[in-house]
Amino acid sequence: MSPAGERQQTASELKEQIETERLGMPLLVYRDGDDVQRIETISGDRGELWIGRSPSADVSLPGDGEVSKLHAQIEHVGTDCTLVDDGLSRNGSYVNEERVSGRRMLRDGDVIRVGRTRIRFRAAAAGSGESTVISSDLAAAAGVSPAQRRVLVALCRPFKEGAAFASPATNAEIAAELHLSVDAVKTHLRALFEKFDLADAPQSRKRVDLVQRAMQTGLITERDL
Repeated sequence: MSPAGERQQTASELKEQIETERLGMPLLVYRDGDDVQRIETISGDRGELWIGRSPSADVSLPGDGEVSKLHAQIEHVGTDCTLVDDGLSRNGSYVNEERVSGRRMLRDGDVIRVGRTRIRFRAAAAGSGESTVISSDLAAAAGVSPAQRRVLVALCRPFKEGAAFASPATNAEIAAELHLSVDAVKTHLRALFEKFDLADAPQSRKRVDLVQRAMQTGLITERDL
């Protein structure tokens, strides 16, 4: 079995994630031992959530032999989530490949690794509109110019060949690929954020959300990458 997180999300998996984000709660996205996407919401009435190999864990990973029975916790207070590993785990817990000793506040887009399993954390959206694919997105996709679409393809390029936990290309990388100035790339991206109603989205998530919207609507496909 490939390590969790290696295969790119399908259109239906992206749709499932985006629709779950509409609930306005933090969530965890990962793949189980059968390489099936799982989404675990962190609701306000749950003060803590366990990750481990045990069947009783909230995020149960029985197929990952490098994960301890009760490996780590996620504490939820208000809108904040913290990964806690106080030495219970045998092989440690990591956030963005940095080992956690004690507690680590989670930020939107952080990737938790326990054993061979990668778990992406998504913070609660400020409003349901930020993570909703609605009919206007299809209209926005139809209105994207050829030049804007080329920028979108370059933005999505790092997600090629199953890199589901990649980050969108930087402005400099897009400019180099398309032989444009960085200012020209910024102009195209600002227009795209406006088209997809992401202009007011948090800076930490608007580029990832733009990638999701572009792929969810079918404007950009894996073949394009």
